[in-house]
Amino acid sequence: MSETLQAADVDAPEAGQAPAARSGNSEDLLVQEGDIAGDYLERLLDLLDYDGDIDLDVEAGRAIVSIDGGDDLEKLVGPRGAVLESLQELTRLAVQQETGVRSRLMLDVAGWRAGRRAELAELGRTTAEKVASTGEKVRLQPMTPFERKVVHDAVATVAGVHSESEGEEPQRRVVVLPKP
Repeated sequence: MSETLQAADVDAPEAGQAPAARSGNSEDLLVQEGDIAGDYLERLLDLLDYDGDIDLDVEAGRAIVSIDGGDDLEKLVGPRGAVLESLQELTRLAVQQETGVRSRLMLDVAGWRAGRRAELAELGRTTAEKVASTGEKVRLQPMTPFERKVVHDAVATVAGVHSESEGEEPQRRVVVLPKP
């Protein structure tokens, strides 16, 4: 009998009831989200016959789920993280199906997001320093929301500059400008 990747149906939460009230508190809800996501991803790895260890954590008000250790995991990242973004969205939907609450969980596979975060932070910092010294604004390449947030955070650490996002998805990009 084949296993499906659908989360089990549960009773919908009462309308108007806050997520934290349904679960005791927000930390409990985030732990629950991580557990549901971990189960969902474990079933996926089993179906694909991929090896990997799933780690669950809660940081900065969101569930963090990471998969590490398998040889085939880079296939779950894809070019520029495209497969990872899709897998994260599917995992969020599986969590929402069980909890009735839209999840903001973050998924990382084989440390890709952690490595990408470091690259983007460096890009944001060096771009901000360049803008601070030249006074010329710089438009970066289109990025995902995750990537833009990392760049905005890095730019914010450099005095004399600020950043904005412009454009529409999927061509939305960060623009670094000198402060007036």
